[in-house]
Amino acid sequence: MSNTAPPNSAGASASGANFASQPQPSNTPVTTAAAATTSSSSSTPATNNQNLNQIVTDYLLKKGYKRTEEIFRQEVRDLDENGRPRNHNDPSVDSERIFPAGKYLTSFINFERWVDNGIDLYKFELGKVLWPLFVYSYLRLVKQGSHAHAQEFMEKSRSRFESRRSDDLKVLSTITLAPHVRENSIAKLYLENKYVIPINKSLTGQLFHFLERELDSCGAVAIDILQEHCRVDSVDRGPIEPFSFEAIYRRARKQELEDVDIQEGIPGINNRTGVANRDILDNSAALKLGPLPLDADLRGDVVAELEEEDKLHPPRDGMPTYVDEFNSMHPIKKESGDSPQRTDIPYPPSRARDVVIEMQKVRENRDRFKIEGRTGGVGPAVSVCMFTFHNHLGSISCMDFSKDQQLVAVGTTESYIRVWNLEGKPLKSCLEPEKDMKVNNRKLIGHSAPVYTVAFSDAITNLDRNIYEGHSKPETDAKLLLSCSADGTVRLWSLDIWSCLCIYKGHDGPVCSLSWSPHGHYFVTGGWDRTVRVWSQDHASSQRLLVGHDTAISTVTWHPNGAYVFSASDETDKSIRMWSVANGHCVRVFTGHTDYISALECAPNGKILASADIGGNIFLWDIEKATRIKRCRGHGRGGIWSLSFSVESNVLVSGGQDNTVRVWDVEMPAEGSRLVAPQDGDGNSAAAGAQGDNKQSGSTSQPAGNTGSGTGKKKGKEVMITPDQISAFATKKTPVLKVQFTRMNLVVAGGCYYPESQERER
Repeated sequence: MSNTAPPNSAGASASGANFASQPQPSNTPVTTAAAATTSSSSSTPATNNQNLNQIVTDYLLKKGYKRTEEIFRQEVRDLDENGRPRNHNDPSVDSERIFPAGKYLTSFINFERWVDNGIDLYKFELGKVLWPLFVYSYLRLVKQGSHAHAQEFMEKSRSRFESRRSDDLKVLSTITLAPHVRENSIAKLYLENKYVIPINKSLTGQLFHFLERELDSCGAVAIDILQEHCRVDSVDRGPIEPFSFEAIYRRARKQELEDVDIQEGIPGINNRTGVANRDILDNSAALKLGPLPLDADLRGDVVAELEEEDKLHPPRDGMPTYVDEFNSMHPIKKESGDSPQRTDIPYPPSRARDVVIEMQKVRENRDRFKIEGRTGGVGPAVSVCMFTFHNHLGSISCMDFSKDQQLVAVGTTESYIRVWNLEGKPLKSCLEPEKDMKVNNRKLIGHSAPVYTVAFSDAITNLDRNIYEGHSKPETDAKLLLSCSADGTVRLWSLDIWSCLCIYKGHDGPVCSLSWSPHGHYFVTGGWDRTVRVWSQDHASSQRLLVGHDTAISTVTWHPNGAYVFSASDETDKSIRMWSVANGHCVRVFTGHTDYISALECAPNGKILASADIGGNIFLWDIEKATRIKRCRGHGRGGIWSLSFSVESNVLVSGGQDNTVRVWDVEMPAEGSRLVAPQDGDGNSAAAGAQGDNKQSGSTSQPAGNTGSGTGKKKGKEVMITPDQISAFATKKTPVLKVQFTRMNLVVAGGCYYPESQERER
């Protein structure tokens, strides 16, 4: 009776005294528990072992023996149903190699980490191994009676497959005992058939090389499962990933799966990871296309200064104040989820220069030439200022204007860059020996191969007064110039000391295109190595590596909010991809071009993307839906090298190899077309065909001139012009390399004059 008395009874005290009077080893609780287990097992069926183990575990935790409890838990995990150590020679275990129960989870985690940390292009295809590794590891654990290990393995590893294999996971979760493995129909299918895994042949070698190198961490388990239960087929095709060229190629031919992929998995079970193209090219990822909110401190400083400006310079009747204009440009309340957060991409803190720039943007936005929507078929009278370069000897390969329209830079095939002041004024220098130099152009030497793209950092005309009294007036002109070259490098140049500040290396081969972020600090590059890279100017290595294109990158550009970049690929790919800068994911794919894509530009409203090719086509895309809005035609073949949108995003201007600058109505549907046949001469006779159709095209500017004969096209070949062309500005023999809408809605264009002798040579 004393054994069942309450702790405070006399009998219990006597019993406790007798127990304490005997010598006790240091592991008294374990000895006592073991005795209890032994006595219980003699009178209780073996099926209660799991309950007894739980009682012992609870007892140890209650007494605070945490280390002992941990050791005990590890030991009982490898006990069979009868509470005895498993017999690894048991014929019921088949011919499988026996690993410690905890090894399966460790191996799966290490292999999963290797796949996820690898190159993006290979992740999807190597990920095919994860599902069979998961299934057979779990079945082995259950079959050998490691119930606790099997449950832990399922809980810690299932999250990766929840979205696509939820039904399979539910079935596997019901398999908890060894007899279930032998009786469950799904488990029998997995164990009686080889799981087929088709993998690109180049990746097969990488897979087994890694497993052999990492035998201890995961290789031994993975190799054993692959040999025992799987068949790895090496296939001769490009690597598969959700937005790879291989997937686009399939969809273009309305193929859901290749024949080799149909064999993937187990007969009778839908286990294919090379999913159908309708799933691969979903194009449904949520986008945030609204403007990036201003930093709160910067916003407060700008508003305070604009209020002062309104007091000093009150607006004319009918015009909004600077503060009202600023609030319309940067409204405080936005639709939920419409705009990215400033925390998504880190930016450096704002400076006095940023305050002045934002103030000037407000002034120019209010005072700009406003282009309203089309009314009565009459388009806007857009003006173009054309800069023509002579005596260049055919060496100029690229061009850019600074945003304040003070400087122009050209890159050459002879590896140098030259910068001019557009007004012929001397270029300033911060170097003491050069302060008195009176030169209107500078030569930048550093690249060792042709320069493909040059780009100025942001700039704007300065304020009339210094808002920071007692301090120097913040400068708002362009301070930096980026350039990329066939030598595989990107260079950052200072326009204060006229020298190279930094060399960015990372691309394997020529760097074809680059572009500054709309908010500065970051820039994007695309190269011959089929990669797109996002850089910050204060880091020598790229911050994002975007992989997915199948051929070299031809051109890149940014979304106006700085949260996305666009890239176009040439040769066989001919796709345009939209990438998230925050996580590096491809969120949209645009397909439809059949010629080399030569130019990209995103509208200021963030909703429309324009792309152009060497066939003379301009495509307008709905970014949210990833669908084509319309095709604009009018340029001759040879290449459209530059695009630019008006501030309102309703007018597009383009410049091309056919010696013309053309203005397009974005909002007008491109229904129908008209033919213009160039005749003898330099192509100006083609103007008659366009001029006679002014009413239809809405042209209020000069008649459409050269439509392609300047590029050496055959006489009499017809050129299609869609009705959404507002006007065309022709040059005699000057292919247009660059067009740019200013913040005041004027157009600046530039090109190189080719005399007739050089035209024949080209």
